[in-house]
Amino acid sequence: MSDPRVLGVDACRTGWFGVALLGGRASVFYASGIADLVVGVERDGGLLDVVAVDIPIGLPDAGRRQADVLAREVAGPRWASVFITPVRTALEAGDYRGAAEANQRLAGEGISRQAFALRPKLLQVDAWVRHGGRRVVEVHPEVSFATLAGRHLTTRKSSWAGAEERRRLLADAGIVLSGDLGEAGAKAGVDDVLDAAIAAWTACRVARGEARTLPDPPQTFSDGIPCAIRA
Repeated sequence: MSDPRVLGVDACRTGWFGVALLGGRASVFYASGIADLVVGVERDGGLLDVVAVDIPIGLPDAGRRQADVLAREVAGPRWASVFITPVRTALEAGDYRGAAEANQRLAGEGISRQAFALRPKLLQVDAWVRHGGRRVVEVHPEVSFATLAGRHLTTRKSSWAGAEERRRLLADAGIVLSGDLGEAGAKAGVDDVLDAAIAAWTACRVARGEARTLPDPPQTFSDGIPCAIRA
C-alpha cells in the first residue's frame, strides 16, 4: 500500500492533537474529543486506513500489561517515559486514593498521580474504540522513535537537543512539520506535535504490514480488546 491515509494522535492539555498523512502530505488537526478529531480529519481527507493513538488501549484486570513491560525494554534509557497502565478497577475509581488502593490490591503496586491524571482520556479512548468502526492501534512515541532511529534515544524530547533530534528523524522519514501550524499548533506543546507525528509514521507502518507488535500475539483482558503496542 502506497501513501495510506493515516492519523497519529496525542493527548494534549485541552484535548487531542493529530498529525494526518493524507496523500503523502502532513496536516495537523485539533479537537476537544478524539471522536471529533477523527471526524474532522475524515471530512477533509476521506476514510482513514489506520488511527494510531498514544494512549493505552486494552485495560488490564490485574497485574502489568505485557505491552508496557516490552515497550520499556525497547525504549532503553527512555524507559521511564513508558508508564505502567493502571488496572481497569483503579481507573474507574472516583478519586486518586481509591485508585491507588485498587491498583495495589490487584496489581501489587500503586499508581502515579500522572497516570491517574490521564484517567478521563484513557476512559474516553476505551469507550471510543468499541464503537469507532476504524482500525485503531496503540503506540508509544519513544518506542516508535527508537524504531525509526534504529537505536535508543538518550535525549529528552522536552530539551532543545531532544526536540531537534526527533524533528530531524521525522523529516528524514518524509514528515516535515515546521513554521506556523495554525490554531492546532497553538493548542499543542512541542512534545504533542512530535508524538503525534511519530504516531502517524507508525500508523503508516501498520497500514503497510511493516510494524512490529508488542507482544505478538496481543494480550487480551476481560474487555476483549486486543492489547499491544505497535512500532
